[in-house]
Amino acid sequence: MAFIGLLLLAAAVAVAAGIIMDNTDPSHLTAFGQAVPGIHNEWQVFLAGAAVAVVFVVGVMLTFAGAGRILRARRDLRYLREEHEESLTTLEMEKRRLQRELARVRQTGGPAPSAPPARSGAGAPPLSRQGAAAPSAPAPAPAPAASGPQAPRGGPRSQVSARSPFFDRAD
Repeated sequence: MAFIGLLLLAAAVAVAAGIIMDNTDPSHLTAFGQAVPGIHNEWQVFLAGAAVAVVFVVGVMLTFAGAGRILRARRDLRYLREEHEESLTTLEMEKRRLQRELARVRQTGGPAPSAPPARSGAGAPPLSRQGAAAPSAPAPAPAPAASGPQAPRGGPRSQVSARSPFFDRAD
């Protein structure tokens, strides 16, 4: 396909060169009732026509490229909409299944459904580099309340340690 395109391109260039070389008679070009300056020979008229044809072809290409982009965007949106509807249907079915299971457990008085495993977060101990839970350090004893003008205002301080494993590293 590309080879045929190159052959057609070479033929078009050869025809254009032949037209330009054979048409050397004086001529003038008029557009919208006005004479176009700088065009005095027939080959210049041909080149002006070729330039207009190139602009036309580029405009057609941009139009088709834009239309193709719009069609692809619509197809992608349709696919995403269908995928979204499918996921909503799946979630609704899962919700109904869980509701039935919960109702069954409540009616039979059986064992409660198991809770999902806890994630590493605020309630879990921090993980060490090897992935195991790091032993928690004992909380420091509260400092005795200072008396006099240096006493802190606003009540007791928090018992939570403000230490960070990032700053405690030795590397």
